[in-house]
Amino acid sequence: MHPAPTPSPGRVASAAEQDIAFGFVRELAAELSSGKVDLPGFPHILVRVQRVLSDPAADLDRILRVIGSEPVLATQLVRLANSAALNPSGPPITDLRAAVARVGLDTVRSATLACALRQLQYAPALRGLETQLGELWRRSVQVASLSFVIARRLTGTMADTALFAGLLQGVGRLYILTRAHRHRSLFQDADTYAAIEAGWHLSIAAALLENWGIAEEIVQAVQESENPDRDARGAPGLTDALAAGTLLAACGDGAMRSERMAGVKALQRLQLDEPACRALLGESAEEIAALREALG
Repeated sequence: MHPAPTPSPGRVASAAEQDIAFGFVRELAAELSSGKVDLPGFPHILVRVQRVLSDPAADLDRILRVIGSEPVLATQLVRLANSAALNPSGPPITDLRAAVARVGLDTVRSATLACALRQLQYAPALRGLETQLGELWRRSVQVASLSFVIARRLTGTMADTALFAGLLQGVGRLYILTRAHRHRSLFQDADTYAAIEAGWHLSIAAALLENWGIAEEIVQAVQESENPDRDARGAPGLTDALAAGTLLAACGDGAMRSERMAGVKALQRLQLDEPACRALLGESAEEIAALREALG
């Protein structure tokens, strides 16, 4: 059951504002149940790349043709391939074929998503949301970068898969923001908006990712990324890395507190208490900064 929106304790929402908030929640529920969940104005390059990468008959030349049809994407991919996180000591890469060979297919997906989300920030239909879209993007990059270094250092999961999952973790928030654009009064009460976002964004993200044909492993990781009580067996994996990256991004270095981290089972599985988290962030600072710069 998703929580109903509640007004801020410091401000009493008017009856009209409450009606708008509940009406908006009903819209989200109807869209989710109908299966018609997609981002307005979202560039179709992500779907095209996802489709060709999922085709077992697609060879490298075909993949390169699809990627090369978007010069911005091709440039982004070469930049990622040359980042300190992915190419710490190798020779510089200058062409797309070498970049794809260097980084792997999940990083191709990450570069594609990064390109598409940046383009979305300038969509005419979303004019006026530049600040909110920018904040969401910076959060997504931070979650992705943290998930990457956690996966690389503490799990057997491919780090590039964790990077991709981290970028996808916030797409439900993005969807809600694009829908709320039509109901500007929702932004007047930050707590009401936050309650709607917290209650719905992961369900919406899962629906979006399924529509895009994203691997089930990633969809499940996104769905469980904010569940502190999630139990799992075996070695730490993708969901643990994403959950830890999501939590650390939300905490921020200055707000990291043992009491907030206590009881989060993903952190326990990764053996990450507060001192270990601080040590990890310090040791990975260069990788995280490189990824943030490469992703834009």
